Amino acid sequence: MGSRLTPFSKLLITLLIVAVVVLAGRWVLNNTDFGKGLKNKAETAQNDENSNNSDNGEASSDAIKIGVVTWGGYAGGQYFNEGFKANTNSRFYKDYGFKVDFKVLDDFVASRDAFKRGDIDLLWATIDAFPTEAGEMADIQPQVVLQADWSRGGDAIVVRRGIGSVADLKGKKIAVAELTPSHSFLLWLLEAGGMTEKDVTLIKQASAIDAAEAFKAQQVDAAVVWSPDDEACLSAVAGSRVLESSKSASNIIADVFIAKKAWIDANPKRLQQLYEGWMKGAAEINSDPAAKQKAAKILSENFEGISEEWAVKAIDNVRLCTHGDNLNFFGQNPDFKGVTGDKLYGRMSQVYTDLGYIKGRTPTWREIANSNAVRATDLAGSTNAAEGQKTFAEVTKKEGAEKETIATKRVSINFRSGEYRLDENAKYIIDKEFVEIAKAFANARIRIEGNTDDVGAKAANVALSQKRAEAVRDYLVSEHSMPRNRFIVIGNGPDNPVAPNTSEDGKAKNRRTDFELVRE
Repeated sequence: MGSRLTPFSKLLITLLIVAVVVLAGRWVLNNTDFGKGLKNKAETAQNDENSNNSDNGEASSDAIKIGVVTWGGYAGGQYFNEGFKANTNSRFYKDYGFKVDFKVLDDFVASRDAFKRGDIDLLWATIDAFPTEAGEMADIQPQVVLQADWSRGGDAIVVRRGIGSVADLKGKKIAVAELTPSHSFLLWLLEAGGMTEKDVTLIKQASAIDAAEAFKAQQVDAAVVWSPDDEACLSAVAGSRVLESSKSASNIIADVFIAKKAWIDANPKRLQQLYEGWMKGAAEINSDPAAKQKAAKILSENFEGISEEWAVKAIDNVRLCTHGDNLNFFGQNPDFKGVTGDKLYGRMSQVYTDLGYIKGRTPTWREIANSNAVRATDLAGSTNAAEGQKTFAEVTKKEGAEKETIATKRVSINFRSGEYRLDENAKYIIDKEFVEIAKAFANARIRIEGNTDDVGAKAANVALSQKRAEAVRDYLVSEHSMPRNRFIVIGNGPDNPVAPNTSEDGKAKNRRTDFELVRE
């Protein structure tokens, strides 16, 4: 006859069974997909319980808070979030377990103050203008974590009747929001026309909206404005026109988001997931008209006084950046020869310093760029690929010669007498004086005109200038991978002098190559 278990023995056995069950359950939760799924659901439920107020239009305390302006370039994140406010329908919430809250802060100063106080975690900026504020923010260590878009028509320079090229801006009054993307755009266009800020009179404004109002009141000759204010300006001022826009000046204004280094270090996984979801949203909008329309509806519902029709145009006026675009921007693609964040930031740091807008040290690109989220993300497929180059149709020499000039940059390239091959010094001059402009205005067609002095037979000079211009084009195609059909090549010989051929100095000025941005 077996012996009965004592109460103490029963207790020990019960404790042992409980311990085995607990250990087995913990192993399942930590080491199986089923268990991990249960954990994620539990965490999500807890987050939902802790942030019930978010669906009533208030941001939950643990939501990622992002400061934006009224602009179409952030649609990828807002679309993926199913709106601007933190909510449980958000794909960020459903896929990754956290909420996102977009705050519209159109006041530039107020947005920066909110970022410094910690009221928002990520803040919009543009790489072209960021050098002017990076130094002042150095104590909070802001870092660029993702590129949201390139402006592609959202910024424009409107001009009054009688102004047909950048050269016509000389001495004119131009309304511009100082130290903003508008300012950067103007500086690039002046450079493309062989001019500087000193050649015009800047009428500095608080915002692009104010610049548009100054133009509509005919207080200035030109203004740098944002869409759709460009259309409003043309309607208000008879005979006015858009001189140039970021549709062709396609790689100047790069919208990015910055975060404090301390926040990045504390939230590496959430930042990577935020980036991944944002890029998925951008890819869907770029490839699916229905997704774009849905994104436009979200924008119209959250930007005051904005219609869906305007919102669609706002999205069309940018390139929503994909994961592939971000890999290029952050220098992770060794084969990419276009504009990187490093190049754009470095150039504009020097430009604004030379003009006296930056006092003291500007942080380097290595200090302000953080590509951890980009490098940790793996998104494949054509919709996530980088943007390709614009395709240019071939034009005849006659058609090319008749195209209207927007801006002319004159560059002296020295050839040996009677020769047309580029030596290393000539290549250096082209790289220094023109390549960055050509890359910045990547969607614009370029006319290359070779010119000579009047020494020798005219026919021989015309033929020689044609070959020299072709040599420059061939170099840009082979060395910098620019589309061959983008270029219109013309040899003028001695027919377009810019100085008298009666002196050696005048002859030297006439032996030049003109690079012209032309209107399609």
